Amino acid sequence: MSTIVFTHAHPDDEASQTSGAMARAAAEGNRVVVVFATNGEHGEVAVDAVDGESVADHRRREAEASARALGLSRIVWLGYADSGMTGWEQNDAEGSFHAADLDEAARRLAGVLDEEDADVLVGYDWHGGYGHPDHVKVHALVHAAAPLARRTPRLLESTMNRDEIRRVFEATRQAGVEPDWNPDDPMDDGNPLGEPESAITWQVDVSGYLRHRRASMEAHRSQATDIEQFLGMSDDVFAMAFGTEHYIEPGDDGPMRPGWPFTLR
Repeated sequence: MSTIVFTHAHPDDEASQTSGAMARAAAEGNRVVVVFATNGEHGEVAVDAVDGESVADHRRREAEASARALGLSRIVWLGYADSGMTGWEQNDAEGSFHAADLDEAARRLAGVLDEEDADVLVGYDWHGGYGHPDHVKVHALVHAAAPLARRTPRLLESTMNRDEIRRVFEATRQAGVEPDWNPDDPMDDGNPLGEPESAITWQVDVSGYLRHRRASMEAHRSQATDIEQFLGMSDDVFAMAFGTEHYIEPGDDGPMRPGWPFTLR
């Protein structure tokens, strides 16, 4: 069995990006830990927020519910402030993750890796999937932290398969529905969504854990703009969108192949 540490920028990122692998790993007897770099202060305000409850406090409660749905063993909060989208003044605010000292943040994450004696560390691709400053910083963070750990973990980068998303979009158009966005459009940093298949190492089947993915998303209902869109999908479309996850393994040039890389090499 392995200990796997997933590192995410904000609470709810785990639901849409890696919840299938997290649930599968936990169900198969592995210890699964999630590290959130920020408190998610710039997320949407919950319609059911308790009087006096901050956005960050509410999102922490949601993250705890998501962790229970996925069977996670531990949540760790690095405690940095949400940096907002590219170009926001919050990018450089005191305490923001984007402005944080990378070496200091890496030592903190390496401390978690040592506490857990982690076998596998998961972060994001080079532009964090869609260019959000905190996601880009997570990429730098995991690469800086891994060699500082007492035992260097296997490193994986969560990404989105742009070619597969494009195929889904074309099928949607042929069915007479015109999507309101395109994976080839510039995202937050001007780059298209995710990575092409030529850059991806692993295609991970999580189709047996779709109900866990839905439950994780349900836990993050406050982030309605994205979550409502995902949960509004029909079962067939949801399975197509979330039945497979994709990961890059640095140093492994592929080609992309099906597998389960969440173990010691």
